[in-house]
Amino acid sequence: MKKHLHVIQSIVPGSIAEEMELQPGDTVLAINGQDIEDVFAYHYLVNDEYVEMLIRTADGTEEVLEIEKDYDEDIGIVFESSLMDDYRSCSNNCIFCFIDQMPPGMRETLYFKDDDSRLSFLQGNYITLTNMKDKDIERIIRFHLAPINISVQTMNPELRCKMLHNRFAGEALKKIDRLYEAETEMNGQIVLCKGVNDGKELAYTIEQLSKYAPVMQSVSVVPVGLSKYRDGLYPLEPFTKEDACEVIDLIEKWQKINYERHGIHFIHASDEWYILAEREMPEEGRYDGYIQLENGVGMLRLLQEEVMDALDGKKDDGVKEELSIATGYLPYPYLEKLVREIEKVYPGRNVHVYRIRNDFFGEKITVAGLITGQDLIAQLKERPLGERLLLPAVMFKSGEEVFLDDITKTQAEDALQIPINIVKSSGYDLVDAILDPEAAREQTAEHGAYELTMKDAGLTEDGEVIPDWDGEV
Repeated sequence: MKKHLHVIQSIVPGSIAEEMELQPGDTVLAINGQDIEDVFAYHYLVNDEYVEMLIRTADGTEEVLEIEKDYDEDIGIVFESSLMDDYRSCSNNCIFCFIDQMPPGMRETLYFKDDDSRLSFLQGNYITLTNMKDKDIERIIRFHLAPINISVQTMNPELRCKMLHNRFAGEALKKIDRLYEAETEMNGQIVLCKGVNDGKELAYTIEQLSKYAPVMQSVSVVPVGLSKYRDGLYPLEPFTKEDACEVIDLIEKWQKINYERHGIHFIHASDEWYILAEREMPEEGRYDGYIQLENGVGMLRLLQEEVMDALDGKKDDGVKEELSIATGYLPYPYLEKLVREIEKVYPGRNVHVYRIRNDFFGEKITVAGLITGQDLIAQLKERPLGERLLLPAVMFKSGEEVFLDDITKTQAEDALQIPINIVKSSGYDLVDAILDPEAAREQTAEHGAYELTMKDAGLTEDGEVIPDWDGEV
């Protein structure tokens, strides 16, 4: 088996590692005489009051560091590989996989499919459990890794095998029982495919998953994302308004049941269902603390609450400015409404809100996070933009000012002849960016340190399309 070198990338200022004079380029060889398999083994081994760490310095010298600390105190090491191991590729061929719907000619990393249980804990990725062996379950339980996010799709074993194109996919559902028995916190996701796992199958799945509550804390239901690149793939159809109403009615029925039983609503419909059904978003209390926010559950409600809170008690500052915002078709009507609320308090602001049609992936892809630089430029080139253009951070790769199609922010600025501000995701950040150009510039500068939370847009914290992403687009 290949042994990985755990090379230190950086040291957290003021940390134990800095005090011990560890340096970037040093390698951690062992902890308490044990090899380090991955990041979870590392954290498990250092979670003690006394630690012996075998280090090889950049010049090849090996030494043992004796570290005394609080039991759960972090040492302050950032490794070159966050996982400290190779990523596990996906063994499924899901009928809804978005990676299979990607156009050719993009970055190679965008085509890699992972299904790694460790990423479920580290990055919140949803996993199918088909890649997991008994020892993996045992490590999760032993290391107290939680929550584990599970891409369920259906509790019908035969149907799950069909949807994942994996003969072991149904059997893998039994791993949920083991996690439940060990009281390992979980979250679930159901990617709904019309005529496949909806209707009676969805009702059955919700009923079965509800038995795991509250150890399983929540389950989101998201519609399958369909790009225009589906030649040769399983024939899937988009949902209609009537379909969305049926999904919401079923979910809200089970929300009441689970709230009576467990004090949580448990099952949640993503925002897209309410938009498609032309219904109002649920009240804030129905989201159980926005536990499924990264799957697009409650994002628009939270945005509204934050914007209105930011405006509460504020008065006009007399400043006049014309500016613009671009977003996807999905959030556009809600963002437009909120911007007008901002203009009511600050009438000197003239904000153009533009919705960008996704020609790159197809018009059925409606979120801001999958908008490309080329679509943005083409559709804004002849539009009035004002003094600056605001774009959500989710459009860019974290740490880099680069769109999904490798067009840079600078290239977009040159093409549109306007400065671009990168805006963080919260409603407070949005209000600040509109009202204060300096605050907007600071948000842009901080983009490199900002961790994306818009996983419903299909992006990792590094701004890459989520490998084997099976969520809403």
